[in-house]
Amino acid sequence: MELERILDPECTRADVAVASKKRVLEQASELLAAQHAELEPGQLLEALIARERLGSTAVGEGVALPHCRFSSCSAPVAALLRLEEAVDFEASDRRPVDLVFVLVVPEEANDLHLQILATAATALNDPGYRAALRGAGSDADLHAVAIRPPEVKRAAGHH
Repeated sequence: MELERILDPECTRADVAVASKKRVLEQASELLAAQHAELEPGQLLEALIARERLGSTAVGEGVALPHCRFSSCSAPVAALLRLEEAVDFEASDRRPVDLVFVLVVPEEANDLHLQILATAATALNDPGYRAALRGAGSDADLHAVAIRPPEVKRAAGHH
């Protein structure tokens, strides 16, 4: 699934000023709920925090992929926040996080959930893509960069 279908420009924010992981998740919950009426921000925040308690969603290199399944969610939705100041996300590489891609999917969307997370993780693993996201000037620029992730390289022998 293309990121363009789940990441609204209104849920893409450059230079978000927050001081903690909880505030990042709060901001993302509010952004998503403002765009998607079926999402209640307080409950969404609780679901994201509950997922973080299972283990940090930081994937290294200053990137985190907070995610959850949510019963009132009718289709996958995402938010992208670039933080003014990186915050501690308890990453395994100990690097604070400044790029946060938040994914919320319907309760029953297991395969789709994993597929979208894998797509986002693969894209965010690309140093050029991360640099472009970090270099984007405005919310609109950040969204334009975000929805055009690098082409995933095909495994050798598959043309």
